Amino acid sequence: MDPYTAGTERPPFDAEALRSRIPGWGADSDPADRPSSPRERFDPAASGAHWDVPERQAGGDDRERSIEHRQLTPVFGTTSPLRGVSGVIRRFAYDNFSEGRAAHWLLLIAGDRVEAMGARFERDPVRAAAPWLIGAAAVGALVSLRRGRRG
Repeated sequence: MDPYTAGTERPPFDAEALRSRIPGWGADSDPADRPSSPRERFDPAASGAHWDVPERQAGGDDRERSIEHRQLTPVFGTTSPLRGVSGVIRRFAYDNFSEGRAAHWLLLIAGDRVEAMGARFERDPVRAAAPWLIGAAAVGALVSLRRGRRG
């Protein structure tokens, strides 16, 4: 009789036999046998850990905030505020889409790419524009070739 066919009854297993044959079998079945059982007991006084809500940081009026939250987190980064076209794209993502939507994250990625391209243009405009100019020239050449074949 094949033990993996549907509809066959499983023979009852003996937990003690499995425990003696397989080291560590059933370690999580009885809390007294669990190796991590003492660590799982909730006792906040034992660890000394505590949590106080930090004082709210000033200047968060124009910061991006997810639409799922009523307020901005008490502490936030200020090193790179939103600016330019990438800032408009990111603000649109935060103002219109939940963090659970793909559109939110895709817009944030698009904003990142726009900012990266802007940084490349600031450093070296000629080298940053070259791939775009070559691509535009190639498209123009293809369009003119197609028009020449039709005429």
